[in-house]
Amino acid sequence: MDLQFLGHSAFKVHIPGATLLIDPFLSGNPSFPEGMSVEQASEGVDHVLLTHGHDDHVGDTIDILKATGATLTANWEICMWAQDKGIEKINPMNHGGCVNMGPFGVALTNAVHSSACSFDTEGSVADVYLGNPAGVVVMAEDEPTLLHMGDTDIFSDMELINEIYRPQIGIVPIGDRFTMGGRTASMACQRYFEFQTIIPCHYGTFPILDQSADQFTECMGDDAFRVAELKPGETVTVNNNVTAS
Repeated sequence: MDLQFLGHSAFKVHIPGATLLIDPFLSGNPSFPEGMSVEQASEGVDHVLLTHGHDDHVGDTIDILKATGATLTANWEICMWAQDKGIEKINPMNHGGCVNMGPFGVALTNAVHSSACSFDTEGSVADVYLGNPAGVVVMAEDEPTLLHMGDTDIFSDMELINEIYRPQIGIVPIGDRFTMGGRTASMACQRYFEFQTIIPCHYGTFPILDQSADQFTECMGDDAFRVAELKPGETVTVNNNVTAS
């Protein structure tokens, strides 16, 4: 499994038979890789997965879906919202279900957050409810299982998520204010999960977020070797629990 960090919480994931974009906030993303275009980032993509409806996660989803013909996998409300915008290839689901997409399976987990998109109407900003926030599990044969936590606080039922799906790769928000900070993110990883590779995200994008992963790595202590801190544009390959940049 190859995972390319595209800044903030956006990732391009390649597994045999499928290329996925998760939370493709690209244009307007201050941490999007310099010199890369949205077209380059979405080249070859056949699936877009969304954890929730906030603008910094939905990002360029609609434009990418129209340009690539990719399938959208997200909760029911997001899929219906996308359908109203002309998207035909949708795969609606919700917490508790698991959907076989052929090369991979996907499930949604709980996340402690909110979910809506904002738009301007007659000079004022309005929010549209887009279902419950989620984490996304990606499962493929002979590949490590990936959990993108989305935006979330720590919660004790993370232990159940680990028991059910046994994710080996964790994409973990650490930026504080809107998600876990470094200390609570390290607690979540050490107390509730058995990740072999941990990729921190949702930090350094905006001034109000923590600007580095230093606190998270420090709090991971002896487990810091499991942290793969990627710069935007970098790719990590994880096979059979072995990580290589």
